[in-house]
Amino acid sequence: MTLPRDRSRAHTPGGAEEQLRTTTAADADPATAVDRIIARGEAHVWWWRCPERVDPADLALLGTDEFRRALGMLAERDAAEFVRTRAGARRALGELLGIPPATARLGHRRCPGCGADDHGPPLLVRPALPLAISLSRTAGWGVFAVGAGLAIGVDAEALRPVRETLFAGSVLTAAERRRLDAMTPGPDRHAAFHRVWTRKEAVVKAVGVGLVGTELDQLETHPDRDGPLRVTHHGVGRPTEWTVQDLRLSDHLAVALARAAGPAARGPVHLHPPTGP
Repeated sequence: MTLPRDRSRAHTPGGAEEQLRTTTAADADPATAVDRIIARGEAHVWWWRCPERVDPADLALLGTDEFRRALGMLAERDAAEFVRTRAGARRALGELLGIPPATARLGHRRCPGCGADDHGPPLLVRPALPLAISLSRTAGWGVFAVGAGLAIGVDAEALRPVRETLFAGSVLTAAERRRLDAMTPGPDRHAAFHRVWTRKEAVVKAVGVGLVGTELDQLETHPDRDGPLRVTHHGVGRPTEWTVQDLRLSDHLAVALARAAGPAARGPVHLHPPTGP
């Protein structure tokens, strides 16, 4: 599928990249665009840098609950990051579906763990279309993913030193710990930990139960494999299978995307680089 106003890179399930010529989203209505995404098993990912101060133009796109949440944040940088990521998600949806960004409404799916409807995975409420969405933000970066299927998870972590206690902690499987212990201490080892961590969090965000509802030391992410790879989540109900792949968005980020294994993950992942400053 091709998209408006810029050029987007595509990651195929095998990891290759290609350049795609774009067309105008207005050429098709939102339902047609969604049908195309679902038929091809596609995902789309946008990312951007976040400002240090809240941008009024971003704030104007937020819903009431999001506005209140931003007001409750003590650090303005955190608020600006939250506001830009929520506004960026709406701008991305506008680009993808050919709709005014301000008309997009985000909500929550029911939590699959406890059944509550106020903290589940993000949901595209309006327009009411069968697309899965996920958001992530880290150290001045925001990432937004849209895909075919019922669930998708994206996680981004800024590459930085990791506390040594984490390498021996309970978030790693035995195989992951052996892999990291065999590496020389330094940036490569820290990057490998972030690779493991983003893969885990992308899966639990797709599942919808979060880190608290997952035994992380049982969630094997196979850090010795480049991917895409199959990851099994053991948690609520029966085990679920996810196709996970690393995304190369920036030299400063580790990013992973999780999609339900099967038809929803068979298509390419289209990357939409930042177009602003």
